[in-house]
Amino acid sequence: MTGTAVLVFARSPVPGQVKTRLMPGLSARQAALLHLRMVERVLGAAQASSVGPVTLCASPDTTCPVLRTLAARYGALVVAQTGEDLGARMRNALDSALEQHPRALLVGSDCPSLDAGVLFAADRALRHIAPLVLVPAVDGGYVLVGASQQVCAAMFSGIPWGGREVMATTRRRLGEAHWTWHEMAPLRDVDRVEDLDLLPADF
Repeated sequence: MTGTAVLVFARSPVPGQVKTRLMPGLSARQAALLHLRMVERVLGAAQASSVGPVTLCASPDTTCPVLRTLAARYGALVVAQTGEDLGARMRNALDSALEQHPRALLVGSDCPSLDAGVLFAADRALRHIAPLVLVPAVDGGYVLVGASQQVCAAMFSGIPWGGREVMATTRRRLGEAHWTWHEMAPLRDVDRVEDLDLLPADF
């Protein structure tokens, strides 16, 4: 198929099971609602970017009616994340998408500033600059990874997910594997109570 697959990773908005690091700044219900709002925002950005078909990769499964309703609203297919940990789930999603599309972009739902322009620029980087693109997060992780060929397995194995060394470890692994990649400008994601000030006014 033509176009660039856009993969949006999201958890079911179950109070007490999502965005728990935002508590006690927010109640469990408020954190779940915020998570849902951010999922909706990134789905809207993916649709607006027009780079290709959008897939909502849901966890733990595809049965959540709220996620399915959001996906339908933005024309996204819903599939389940598969793999033993986050790294395996990301790698599996990218590899699966690349079996059907020439390029794939994978994003989370924690970065309100990740908009259609960022996705469009990342797609352009895959087309013209490098086979791998990353958008670092200011806190040391990354908010987007994209590829135009089967991904480097080492960049998803044994990574301290959720920590401040994710991007540094990823760079080291890619260098050791002699990969060429392109990094875009860092963005801020919303993971902790102190990050709530980063939310746009319309949240």
